[in-house]
Amino acid sequence: MPRQARVIVPGFPHHIVQRGHNRQPVFVERRDFEYYLANLQEWKQVYELEVFSYCLMTNHVHLVVQANDNVTAIPQLMKRLAGRQTRFVNSLEKRSGSLWEGRYKISPIDTDAYLLACCRYVELNPVKAGMVEKAESYEWSSYSARIGLSACHWLDEPGTFRALAGCHQMRLEAYRQFVEEENGFPADELIGAAINSNKLTGGNKFVDEIENRIGIRIETRKPGRPAMEK
Repeated sequence: MPRQARVIVPGFPHHIVQRGHNRQPVFVERRDFEYYLANLQEWKQVYELEVFSYCLMTNHVHLVVQANDNVTAIPQLMKRLAGRQTRFVNSLEKRSGSLWEGRYKISPIDTDAYLLACCRYVELNPVKAGMVEKAESYEWSSYSARIGLSACHWLDEPGTFRALAGCHQMRLEAYRQFVEEENGFPADELIGAAINSNKLTGGNKFVDEIENRIGIRIETRKPGRPAMEK
């Protein structure tokens, strides 16, 4: 069966996942996490990309990245990140071979309906994995910076975040409440299915829009919408 083609749509955010080879740990020491984030900061600027969310788990990475008009920018970013991390770890551990699965997964996101839900999905990974009780306790995600508890000067702010409230402090609180709400996250199933199959994160209307834009037929799914997007 042929592999599902990866779709990159200029002007839209994209959820990206890259896993370690055979799901083995990629990040073990603190230096591993720090090196990856330093490279993410460097190469996002080189390729003029915006990063809205990230989470470095021990054996995989989640990113939410805004695509620009250069459709090769995200592939080049991922190539640089993977290559540098592999060389770094191999040199330290006197080993050879790739750290990563051969292909990262990517899903264009319906900005208005799903972007904040995808950021929440990414930043709650450590909680769902039982690594921490609260998302802000996990050092290697964007969540604590997003709600103002730590600094990350290169983390970008999407328009949907700015639309949450009229002032910055109110936006921080609105997003925190969004992430911590206890009513369940109905969008998560769609988000997970979309990234696992390189499909679009959005309903049928979004699928139709992107199909018309890029001229490629993409299998539709049941429409869905998270409870709180604005």
